[in-house]
Amino acid sequence: MRNDKHKRLVIPGPVEVRPEILDAQTEWMIGHRSTAFSDLFARLQDKLKQVFMTQNRVFLLGSSGTGFWEGASRNCIRDDRKALHLVGGAFSERWAEISRANGKQIDVIDVQWGKAHTPDMVAEALKKERYDAVCFVHNETSTGVTNPVREIAEVIRPYEDTLILVDSVSGLLGAELRTDDWNLDMVLTSSQKAFALPPGLAFASISDRVLERAKQIPYRGYYFDFIELEANLLKNNTPTTPPVSLMFAADRQLSDVLSEGVENRWARHLQMRDMTTEWAFAREMGVFAERGYWSPTLTAVDNTRGISVDDMAKFMSGKGFAMDKGYGKIKGKTFRIAHMGDMQPATLEEILSGLDEFMGV
Repeated sequence: MRNDKHKRLVIPGPVEVRPEILDAQTEWMIGHRSTAFSDLFARLQDKLKQVFMTQNRVFLLGSSGTGFWEGASRNCIRDDRKALHLVGGAFSERWAEISRANGKQIDVIDVQWGKAHTPDMVAEALKKERYDAVCFVHNETSTGVTNPVREIAEVIRPYEDTLILVDSVSGLLGAELRTDDWNLDMVLTSSQKAFALPPGLAFASISDRVLERAKQIPYRGYYFDFIELEANLLKNNTPTTPPVSLMFAADRQLSDVLSEGVENRWARHLQMRDMTTEWAFAREMGVFAERGYWSPTLTAVDNTRGISVDDMAKFMSGKGFAMDKGYGKIKGKTFRIAHMGDMQPATLEEILSGLDEFMGV
């Protein structure tokens, strides 16, 4: 029986998951070395390629997106070469920390929180140093900034030995991303954001160039060894025991996503972004992210009214919504409204109306 006290999630992950997707996890268990599992894996592979817009393989693993950060660092950066990390928020900072923690040499282009990275910044860095990879975040969840992935990739691509590695954890399926058209070598994401699935699955599209690089690196670790993942993928399987129930849910959800249409899904997210930003400015607040780089999946509202985010969250909890209070060093100075996954504009209207009631607008 479902809990009627459930608060609908307006946080930037995990996001609200529809009951039918939760129910899909209750399928009878199957062995992960069975034909039934191979069939499930193959169905997911086909659907994942469509939503990533790629002909490359898409790795699937029981992990958070953080795992594929480590996999990217271990498999794509040689010990005698450097990587370039673009840092401008809590999660891009953490990916750079993970590369360092794995003994990799890195340089960083650091921008103020709320600002975007530009192609010119990357082009200038590439003139000065040869890099094995450029690692950057598509959609910075802490700040609500969407970086210009296509334009950044265009300035990297002439450097044939430099891999383009993109974190799209809170972007993919909510913000436009075309893996093959934009020549991206690796795009990683996870299940609990714009996919609108429970946490616990990570996905990553992997180019042939990435696999060739991985073969040159002797110590890739074990759990995120791309060569081992590829060998098992060719058999429609995984090296280690996967979260089968979550995969049943993903199979159902991806079918629904493809029925909606990926581009239609992007458009719905843009509509909700515009609703939220217009609301914020009309309430004499604003948007923390730099204009022109506002995220389609979440808005970090600039709390210029100085409202108590704790009081706001308590009030909205009474309305049946779990709200965000901001993240890291901008917590309270901002609060984030997540408009991603399967949220519909009508639900967002209800949320914004509740916030108006709290503020006495």
